[in-house]
Amino acid sequence: MTTFATEPTTPAQTGRIVLGKNQYGKAECRLVKITRDTARHEIEDLNVTSQLHGDFETAHTEGDNSKVVATDTQKNTVFAFARDGVGSPEAFLLRLGEHFTTSFDWVTGGRWAAEQYKWERINNHDHAFSRNKSETRTAVLLIEGNKSHIVAGIQDLTVLKSTGSEFHGYPKDTYTTLKETTDRILATDVTARWRYGTADVDFNAVYESVRGILLDAFAQTHSLALQQTMFQMGKQVLEAHPEIQEIKLSLPNNHHFLVDLAPFELDNPNEVFFAADRPYGLIEATVEREGAQQDSVIWENIPGFC
Repeated sequence: MTTFATEPTTPAQTGRIVLGKNQYGKAECRLVKITRDTARHEIEDLNVTSQLHGDFETAHTEGDNSKVVATDTQKNTVFAFARDGVGSPEAFLLRLGEHFTTSFDWVTGGRWAAEQYKWERINNHDHAFSRNKSETRTAVLLIEGNKSHIVAGIQDLTVLKSTGSEFHGYPKDTYTTLKETTDRILATDVTARWRYGTADVDFNAVYESVRGILLDAFAQTHSLALQQTMFQMGKQVLEAHPEIQEIKLSLPNNHHFLVDLAPFELDNPNEVFFAADRPYGLIEATVEREGAQQDSVIWENIPGFC
C-alpha cells in the first residue's frame, strides 16, 4: 500500500497561518518588434512574463499596496524596453530584471520568462515573413538577491527519422504485445532546457549552435532506444558548450504503426503507417556534468520534467 509522507511536528510549528513564498506580475505580454532602420526589416516576436519577488507581505495580509509595482507598470516596461530592441530573449530579460531590482528597494528579485516565435523571410523578401510554428525558443531568468540564474530552451521542435531506429531486448510479461523491431520510424517533439553558468554569453549564437547539435545528434545516432538518442543529444551539447551546466530533455515518442494492408491483398514493406497522437511514450532525463552543482533554485520555478 502506498503511504504519504507527513511533516514531523516540531516545537517551531505554532499553527499560526502565515504568508509563504509568493510572486506576482503581468503574464504573457505579447510583443512584436519591427526594426526598420534599413529597407530590410527585422522581426522579433515574443511573449514575455514579469513576476516580482520582495516585501509584499502587507499587500496580502492588510491590503496595503504601497509597495505593489502595478502589473500594468510591468507590462508598460516590457514594451518601452523593446523600443531599443530585444537582441536575445535572455539579454532582454536581464535588462528587465536589473531595472526592477534596482529601481525599487523592496524588490529583491523576480522571475522573468519569454517565448520567442520564429519567423522566416518569404523568398528572401525584405519585409515579408512566414511564421514557423514548429518550434518556440524559451528563456527564464530568476534573480534572488545578488544571484541570477538563466535557463534557455527550445520546445515543439518536431523531428522524424524514417529508419535508423530499433527497439528490442526489452522484458516481456503477460501484458506485452509490442513486437520487437530492427527498423522503425523514430519521431518526437523536442523540448530542451539548458542552464547557463554565466551571463557572459552570446545567447543567440549559442542557441543556434545548440539547436543544430540537437538536430544533428538526433539524425546521426543509430538509435536502439529513444533514451539512447536523448542522452547523445544532451551529451554533445555539453561537450560543445562549457558555459552550459546541464540540459534537461523531454521527448515524446510519437508512435507510427505499420498498417496491415493484407485485407486488400496488398503488401506493406514498411511504407504505410498510422500516426497515433495518443497515448505516447514520454522519455525525460537530465544530462549533467558529473560532480557539478545541479540543484539550482531556478528549476523550482519551471514546470515540466526532471
